[in-house]
Amino acid sequence: MFETNYDVVIIGAGPAGLAAAIEAKKVGTQKVLIVERDHALGGILQQCIHPGFGLHIFNEELTGPEYAYRFIGQIKPLGIDVLLNTMVLDIHSDDKRLYAVNRERGVCNIGYKSLVLAMGCRERTRGAIAIPGTRPAGIFTAGTAQRYINMQGYMVGREFVILGSGDIGMIMARRLTLEGAKVKAVVEIMPYLTGLTRNKVQCLDDFDIPLFLKHTITDIKGKNRVEKVTVAQVDDNLCPIKGTEWDIDCDTLLLSVGLIPENELSKKAQVKLDPITLGPIVKQRMETSIKNIYACGNVLHVNDLADNVTVESQIAGMYAGLNALGKEFKPRKVTECIPGEYIRYIVPQKLEVTEDRQDISLYFRVKEPARNVTLEISSKGETIARARRQKINPGEMEKMKIKADAIDKLGDELIVSVAEVKS
Repeated sequence: MFETNYDVVIIGAGPAGLAAAIEAKKVGTQKVLIVERDHALGGILQQCIHPGFGLHIFNEELTGPEYAYRFIGQIKPLGIDVLLNTMVLDIHSDDKRLYAVNRERGVCNIGYKSLVLAMGCRERTRGAIAIPGTRPAGIFTAGTAQRYINMQGYMVGREFVILGSGDIGMIMARRLTLEGAKVKAVVEIMPYLTGLTRNKVQCLDDFDIPLFLKHTITDIKGKNRVEKVTVAQVDDNLCPIKGTEWDIDCDTLLLSVGLIPENELSKKAQVKLDPITLGPIVKQRMETSIKNIYACGNVLHVNDLADNVTVESQIAGMYAGLNALGKEFKPRKVTECIPGEYIRYIVPQKLEVTEDRQDISLYFRVKEPARNVTLEISSKGETIARARRQKINPGEMEKMKIKADAIDKLGDELIVSVAEVKS
């Protein structure tokens, strides 16, 4: 068995893992290791050849690979070690060791002082949403189709229907159209868009691809290959309405019906998970319920932008590095972040009031769209921060900041809510 020890170990080499590793090294940590199951660094960014990355971090528009290489180029000069083609099998948080398997070194026993979980997320499949019908070829998740087309040069079909208005699905609608395919419809069960508005404009509207809100697919037809799908309108309970069905001829169905954080390893480490995000519960320094273990990126909660992933991962990496160096932040009080009216979830879920006072950013998603709203953070009946928004949408992450000088005003609970909605 191959045995080694590091100050900081990061699981995952996507945008989260890369940013965390670099930041851990920059604070003075000597031995930093990235463990990645794929054959190359970059994670999901490798297959995201479309532009739209880096607008906030680099103030310019980059493709996914370009964005990744801004960070990959720093790994070797900083002396960060990398284990590729390595699958982590288990985490023993009690003795701070993880076990992985690598094709050259076999079983690896790796010790750490700080561990950063950055495993990303996976797509929901047909089985997760239980679409009835036959089981022909021609059904893909949007991300799988993206990988086939962008990385392997394999066109998965010619006539498409896309179920779900998630960002990957809308981006693939444009990509497929540019490759000469026909995208006949994007079907969304919710009464609102679940991805970014900019992707609807750039990927659907600009290419005249129809979007059907409050509709779903009730049947898949075809023996060897998909031949058509049945679409129906849904009621307020998201149940199909009889008599509203119609068929769309197609040879391929793409599913863009949500992402799930990859938290099997988090569970093995006995990290507490949030029932809404399905990711770890963290404090503002991105430390989980298990001491010395941090989490960031889409394993924590599914983000809308890689830039947001980078920001929170830099925080995780910095504090993981400081923890490995022996720096402690002793809390005088712990404040629970409570989603108020209209709010679905908040990250971080807990705030520690310590002597180290810095501005704290809260990220959250709303439950439904609204316009001309006032967002409010309050504690002990007192308003801590307010912000106006022209519109809010479940597909877009919201961010508000608690100033350092307001942290002492926090009570046992902090509430984020939509305080006012003007029509």
